[in-house]
Amino acid sequence: MSERVNTDVVVTAAALDYDAELMLRVKEGDGASFGVLLEKHRTSVVHFLYRMIQNHAMAEELAQEVFLRVYRSRSTYEPTAKFTTWLFRIASHLALNALRDGKNEKLQERLDDDSSELPVRQVSDRRPTVEQTMVYQAKLDEVRRAIKTLPEKQRVAVLMHKYEEMEYSQIAKVLSCSESAVKSLLFRAYETLRARLAHLA
Repeated sequence: MSERVNTDVVVTAAALDYDAELMLRVKEGDGASFGVLLEKHRTSVVHFLYRMIQNHAMAEELAQEVFLRVYRSRSTYEPTAKFTTWLFRIASHLALNALRDGKNEKLQERLDDDSSELPVRQVSDRRPTVEQTMVYQAKLDEVRRAIKTLPEKQRVAVLMHKYEEMEYSQIAKVLSCSESAVKSLLFRAYETLRARLAHLA
């Protein structure tokens, strides 16, 4: 019996994603593994938070809080889901709480702050002209405004699906709902965005 249990533990450990393995090492007191996780995921967490709250300084501050909570939770960590699912659940809760608390009200309209910090997915290597860059930036700002007006859960779902390229199952775990509910949220969100941004097509 004990041999079977040990085998199951080994198989489970082998199936874990690398991030979960690192977090289990952190749980055992390995500080270097936490550094690896921080280095690997900090940028994507900051970008996600920035898209949620539209303020870079606050996104940086909240990202620190996200990883602080990860570290504080190390002793109770169990790899029941992908590490990134757990990480983005913490990040989305903190972002939504910050928005509900109104911490970002004074800066809500500054949609172009630190936009250079965000990753830009270039379709082509050709350098755009100044005019093309300005048009692209204007469209990007409009897209951000449109996403920002979505209901909270729809906004989180869109950012995770479109920008973080997370699967429906991961988003469902982050939002504590079913995959069909996620698909419904995304369908409604994309329909709304399509209507609001039709003039950009």
